[in-house]
Amino acid sequence: MDLTHQTENAQTALWNGSAGRAWVAAQEVLDQMFKPFEDLLVDMMGAGAGLRVLDVGCGTGSTTLAAARWLGAKGHCMGVDVSAPMIAVAQGRAEREDSTASFTCADAQTHAFEPASFDRIMSRFGVMFFDDPVLAFANLRRAARDGAELRCIAWRSAVDNPFMTTAERAAAPLLPNLPARRPDAPGQFSFADQHRVSSILEESGWAEIDIRPIDIDCTLPEKELVGYFSRLGPVGMILQETDERTRTQVIESVRTAFDPYVHGTEVRYTAACWMVSARALSTSAPQKEVVNV
Repeated sequence: MDLTHQTENAQTALWNGSAGRAWVAAQEVLDQMFKPFEDLLVDMMGAGAGLRVLDVGCGTGSTTLAAARWLGAKGHCMGVDVSAPMIAVAQGRAEREDSTASFTCADAQTHAFEPASFDRIMSRFGVMFFDDPVLAFANLRRAARDGAELRCIAWRSAVDNPFMTTAERAAAPLLPNLPARRPDAPGQFSFADQHRVSSILEESGWAEIDIRPIDIDCTLPEKELVGYFSRLGPVGMILQETDERTRTQVIESVRTAFDPYVHGTEVRYTAACWMVSARALSTSAPQKEVVNV
């Protein structure tokens, strides 16, 4: 693992602590729930012998491994993530699968990637947590070859994603210290404003920017629902520090609030996201107009 370029910030601490451990514990459930996004990103990579792909915010490695399978022996996919616990799981999965994928534990904002070395850069929910997104995307631009494609999936707003904030709304009366989400801070919905995302990419040197809404149907087993909301997100984080009586009350209240999404043995919801695309053009190439939908 390459830890030399990590920056010590709140996100590094979070994903190497409680949040990282929670994602590791929920890895199989999350991979299955978000598989439609994984399939979409892999399908969009296109054909080409010997492609080099970078997966940003790769977590426990599902998207990286899927891309490596698609690329075959002549291509290569590298996953990068700031979370050492998640990268350790990803590396173990790659070894068991005998995958050609590789993983680096580092902060993509500052990591010294080999310049102009990637043909594709992709991310599934991994780019919303940068402390300095302009710095991060400029660093990724330096890592991209001229003509390289960027494909990122990010959440739209909290309003567009009521399922994702159900636990917080239901738990708020019982958890007065529940932290409020700040739209301008690193986090799940920090890319909600497509115009802000366009500005970030333009300022960091990307061109042919295209930001389109996508709505994807997701499912998870009903039996996994309590584990999902009691481990992950703001409610899951604060429940790790509450007394057992409060924890029981919160879980009961929140579980009831999810009833509209429960259909027999399945939980179903629509994930409202952006598909963010851009291209790394040489400085001498003419740039096309930014497209926002």
